[in-house]
Amino acid sequence: MIIVPLGVASATPTATRHLSSVALWREGDIHLFDCGENAQMRMLQAGLKRSKIENIFISHFDVDHYAGLIGLISTLQLQRRENDLTIVGPEGIKEFVEWNVKFPGLELSFNINYVEVAEDIESERVVDENEYYVEARPLNHTKFCMGFRFQEKDKPGKVDAEKAENLGITKDEQYKALKAGGDVELEDGTVIKSYEIVGHPRPGDSFAYITDTKYCPNSVKLAMNTNILYHEATFSENLAEKAAETGHSTSADAARVANEAQTKLLVISHFSARYTNPFILLREAREKFFPAWLATELRPIFTNPSQEKGIVQQKVYIKEIDDKKSSSSDGKSSRGSSDRRKKNFRKRKSSSGRSRSSDRGSSSRRSRSDQGRKRKDRSSKGYDNREKSDQNDSNEGTSRPPKHITPRTPFDDFDRF
Repeated sequence: MIIVPLGVASATPTATRHLSSVALWREGDIHLFDCGENAQMRMLQAGLKRSKIENIFISHFDVDHYAGLIGLISTLQLQRRENDLTIVGPEGIKEFVEWNVKFPGLELSFNINYVEVAEDIESERVVDENEYYVEARPLNHTKFCMGFRFQEKDKPGKVDAEKAENLGITKDEQYKALKAGGDVELEDGTVIKSYEIVGHPRPGDSFAYITDTKYCPNSVKLAMNTNILYHEATFSENLAEKAAETGHSTSADAARVANEAQTKLLVISHFSARYTNPFILLREAREKFFPAWLATELRPIFTNPSQEKGIVQQKVYIKEIDDKKSSSSDGKSSRGSSDRRKKNFRKRKSSSGRSRSSDRGSSSRRSRSDQGRKRKDRSSKGYDNREKSDQNDSNEGTSRPPKHITPRTPFDDFDRF
């Protein structure tokens, strides 16, 4: 499985973050958890094909978690999709989608299978396929909200090919029957038991998606022994009261769930716009659980890097606002400036070697006297004008790194989120 965060913002997008959405790639199929505004564009940028979406899971009806759903469905229609699409969400998701499809007069070329989850459930398998299932449980938010667990079913154990050949098993059908747990009877009447050749079943990979909730036991149940726990961390610990008031988790809450569930990897996301530096939240999470990572948009997270690396390749590079110039570009600029200085340099004309040596002696004496005068000038003037010195430094290519730019506008009330 490959997990690709498409949006990591909470409530409102920022200059560098998009609204909540996570894509799970498995065996060529894509499963989308929440569908915030601009989710389909982020899929394109991440190198994920929208036509490969099999299931869409909507956790709850906060607008930032489903605003991109109708636009995505419209795109799938324009692509002439034919395969069925499954949409899982709280009760009312069918009415919402059908009204928005009917309003502009869209005639879908594919069927949508709706799975509406009631608020009074304790646990429900919303999707159950041959190789995996998805479990939903209610969380503790200000409105009905679900968390999801994507669980691969146990895989058959490995067949001991050498032992099977010695026992007389040669046909592919016999191997398949043994891997499926059945017994095989040979032509001479000998019965080969599956456990004699096939090893123990291998547990499948698992992924838990938990967002918009205070700490609750269902979060731990969904995340129990998972490979990857994707948990919201909207606030830091010093805003725990605000987190409880708005039905969200702190980074410490996410770490608590990871510890109790004994997950292998914690990935925190859903950051409030007030945190221009999310590493503050990561530091708090790592104080109580390790390993913990930040969800970075378009950066894949692998359950098996040796086999999955290179499958999903992003199509764009999102440059951070405070990124410095690359060393290569600096090298080019410095070379260019040095070349220009060399071209503009003009040699001093001289008629004889004696004049050149006398010129060098007089120039050295002049330079020493000039330096003495400059020192006196510095001591008398004090050189308090820092702007001039900074300007000179920048002209020489030794400028200080720019200050961190906060991607905010004066029109947003960031204390709300």
